[in-house]
Amino acid sequence: MPAPTAPSVRRLRSTARAILPFPEPESWLDVDTGDADFPEAARTFFPYTAFDGLDPTPRVLHAQAIERLEEGYQGRLTDPRITAHLRARYDVVSLLNPHADPGELRAALAVLRPGGHLLVESPRDPRPELESRGCTIIATARRSAHVPARLTARLPGAPDPRVTGPLAAAARALDHTLALLLAGTRFAKTYRVIARKGPSAP
Repeated sequence: MPAPTAPSVRRLRSTARAILPFPEPESWLDVDTGDADFPEAARTFFPYTAFDGLDPTPRVLHAQAIERLEEGYQGRLTDPRITAHLRARYDVVSLLNPHADPGELRAALAVLRPGGHLLVESPRDPRPELESRGCTIIATARRSAHVPARLTARLPGAPDPRVTGPLAAAARALDHTLALLLAGTRFAKTYRVIARKGPSAP
């Protein structure tokens, strides 16, 4: 599993720093974590936080095996079995690549403890829905969007993090380059929102 490039690490750490004004969380779930690059970067600022990860691919299990995560769960956050298993478990939930599924924010709030913080980066403004669900918006910013590893994910055998070779290396390099190029364009702008779950939020 390759380490993120330096600009990627800086970006991930910048996202993690948004939670620094709040008490250090005991538990944090990163949704669609992939190889757990974000928890690995966030641990710089939150060394005593237990980071768990959720991802639809086996990469999350490999990330757990190499101790980037305390617990790794393979699946979707909107799967009712996963939501029920993780209900009200986390102080922070991060959604850095939210899907169009309208149930995802609801599921994220379900696994968040009352008073916990939801960190969202999305091209769509999540504030109206969060406020309608009893959340308090703590911080809002606009920034360049996070660009996932789209080429790497399409390699033959890509769900297996052990896929290596010149093609895999080239795809990873192109993904990092694409992320940097798109970060400066108007197409990559996104909202970063931190919301606190209210006591009455579902």
